[in-house]
Amino acid sequence: MKTSRELAIQCFKDEAEAVMGLTDQLDENFDEAVRLMYDCKGKVIVTGVGKSGHIGAKIAATLSSTGTPSFFINPLDVFHGDLGVMTPDDVVLAISNSGQTDELLRFIPMVLHMQIPIIGMSGNPESLLAKYSTCHLYVGVRKEACPLNLAPTSSTMAQLAMGDALAVALIEKRHFQPRDFAQFHPGGELGKRLLTTAQDVMRSDDMPILPPEMHLGEAIILVSKGKLGLGIAEVDGKIVGLITDGDIRRAMEKWQAEFFDRTVSDIMTRTPKTVKPETKITEIQRIMNKYKVHSVLVTDQEQHLLGVVDHYSCMI
Repeated sequence: MKTSRELAIQCFKDEAEAVMGLTDQLDENFDEAVRLMYDCKGKVIVTGVGKSGHIGAKIAATLSSTGTPSFFINPLDVFHGDLGVMTPDDVVLAISNSGQTDELLRFIPMVLHMQIPIIGMSGNPESLLAKYSTCHLYVGVRKEACPLNLAPTSSTMAQLAMGDALAVALIEKRHFQPRDFAQFHPGGELGKRLLTTAQDVMRSDDMPILPPEMHLGEAIILVSKGKLGLGIAEVDGKIVGLITDGDIRRAMEKWQAEFFDRTVSDIMTRTPKTVKPETKITEIQRIMNKYKVHSVLVTDQEQHLLGVVDHYSCMI
């Protein structure tokens, strides 16, 4: 008898095989499905019964969150008033492993009567669902991962993967960007990162401001008190340079006994990286990674200092 871990590994292999098998099953129907969904002026209505219904709900959620208005409807509910949500501008994505599910097939004539395009997804290209679909996505699998070859496992994994493939193709076709994704996920961690600006997280009080002529012995104290690992050199309220604790350590190694005779202007970076208050955190992280810096200065149009955003501020 196989151990639990051995059974898990076999399950992974069976489901991976099912998904990879879809590669050879893709044809012009997939292109047509993407076109129908892209050109849809209304909503993509996803439907299915049982396990296929659960998969359909997930596919609808993925489509909606990536720029394709979509929702899931149980075909049973259509017979009790929910048909009213459908319009001729919509597209239906109907999912059934057998393609012969009775509840789903009773729903199809209503859709055809309204002249709504149907994208069928099933494991049976000869099914009634396939026959009456505008285009049919074949998601047949050799066997289920279930040891009894009964419980929907590999088949639902194939459906899920095909749904994701549709969503990915539409993301590219719509030129969907991270900022678009954030608009649909304002409450999530990713949404916060994509929508949060420098002004939202910058530190603006007790800035470690240094005159360029200050000796480094004094500058060390102010940089330490600032707890940002840096000091900002200003003249007449305008930024002229930046020093970091790393700059100070390197200066001590270089000049040793002469270190205390040196000034901020001797070691400061005269072109520190600056951003505007409205700059997104994701862009600030890109700047930090590109230039290997741990902080950026937030400035107004006249290059007056407004605040500092460091690496830790971006970890929201």
